[in-house]
Amino acid sequence: MFDLFLKGGLLMWPILLCSIVSITIILERSYCFYHARNKIPNISSRVRGLLKDGKTEEALDLCEETSGPVAHILAIGIHIRHKNTDEKDKLISHAGSKIIRQLDKHLRGLAVIVNAATLLGLLGTVTGMIKAFMKIQELGGRVDASVLAGGIWEALITTAAGLFVAIPTLVAYHYFESRVDDISNQMKDAAAELLEI
Repeated sequence: MFDLFLKGGLLMWPILLCSIVSITIILERSYCFYHARNKIPNISSRVRGLLKDGKTEEALDLCEETSGPVAHILAIGIHIRHKNTDEKDKLISHAGSKIIRQLDKHLRGLAVIVNAATLLGLLGTVTGMIKAFMKIQELGGRVDASVLAGGIWEALITTAAGLFVAIPTLVAYHYFESRVDDISNQMKDAAAELLEI
């Protein structure tokens, strides 16, 4: 396996670096989103029910005992319930933006890795083909497949390696983006319902 890696040429090292950074970000974001999930199903409707029954302190305790962005937004909304509507909107919007920034953290890095790994693979293809054509020129046009094999190996291995890193990274990036959108919508819905009450 390492032999195959070395045949890819120098560009395999930055592709390897991309894969390490990608795996690190994916693991870190997976951990983050695992902790961002709603540990209590339908927490928004449960809090709404408690508030309608006049059990504000119980609703606040439920939110503070529950981790996750939706519970956090609900807790803020309950804390600022005595402020006017404009202030509530502003404070909840600010808190929501802060949570979304935390969830979005490092996702741009995944997008960069997708592009970088693909382009590094393409660059490996180009440099490999350049080497192959240089060999053809050195041989004066007498093409020998075994002589050209080195350049073609490099071209194919770097392309495959770049795509091997880019494709799973792209899937992870879109998955995390969809999770951010989903959590954002849940927070907006919870905040809107809370402000109505």
